[in-house]
Amino acid sequence: MDLLQALQERRSIYNFKRDPVDKLTLSTIFTYASWAPTHYMKEPWRIHVYQGEGRKAFVHAIIASYERSGMIKRDQKGEKMKASMTDFLLAIPHHALIYFPIDADPIRYEEDYAAVSAFIQNAQLAAWTFDVGMLWTITPYMHDPAFYKDIGLDEQMKIAAVMQIGYPQKIPNSKPRTPIEDKLTFMT
Repeated sequence: MDLLQALQERRSIYNFKRDPVDKLTLSTIFTYASWAPTHYMKEPWRIHVYQGEGRKAFVHAIIASYERSGMIKRDQKGEKMKASMTDFLLAIPHHALIYFPIDADPIRYEEDYAAVSAFIQNAQLAAWTFDVGMLWTITPYMHDPAFYKDIGLDEQMKIAAVMQIGYPQKIPNSKPRTPIEDKLTFMT
């Protein structure tokens, strides 16, 4: 698959097979991702991959954060929702927490965030060439200091995304894009 084909055909995956992706393939995907542009060659991205039994504590921390925020109520309906969400999250073979150190300089912080975002997009494209799907998630627990504590992450770090990773159970159809002419202006 060439790059332009991957750019057009890659999809966000919402349903995964339960088969795990082997560590070598995941390492290869993140190696290709590391060719992302990075200011001053800082390569600020860091990755924790939660898989196998390691998913349980991670998913528990997510659910606890949702309870703290009120997204999951502490009543009978909330308990059903909690069980359903836990089952759903544990069925995903891999959760990759992508984070980076917070630079005190706001310009450097933005440069690092941009580099990490490019890293994430590269990871998605590389994964697609290995028939591996990803879903780039940004959720409220990423802003919960207690979540950071629960997973043992220093608050001097910024979570950029949690990538859900696995072999696609179903590949969604493509959605049309706005013609670039509607968004592109050449200033002369």
